[in-house]
Amino acid sequence: MLSQIELKTAPVDFRFPTTNQTRHCFTRYIEFHRCVAAKGEESNECERFAKYYRSLCPGEWIERWDEQRENGSFPGPL
Repeated sequence: MLSQIELKTAPVDFRFPTTNQTRHCFTRYIEFHRCVAAKGEESNECERFAKYYRSLCPGEWIERWDEQRENGSFPGPL
């Protein structure tokens, strides 16, 4: 028996009306890390932001941003 896999991406966000989702990706990444900073690592409320940025952002960007955060050189507001 085959199980069905449900694929989802971030919902429409009217702050990002164009097809280029770069800014949308970056904003969702920042929202996730702000949520974790405010509510803690164990908060399930932040998981939706994680799902959003993981579905929008290329893995290479996420890896680079994670490294930059660890080094204190991340360019965005956290």
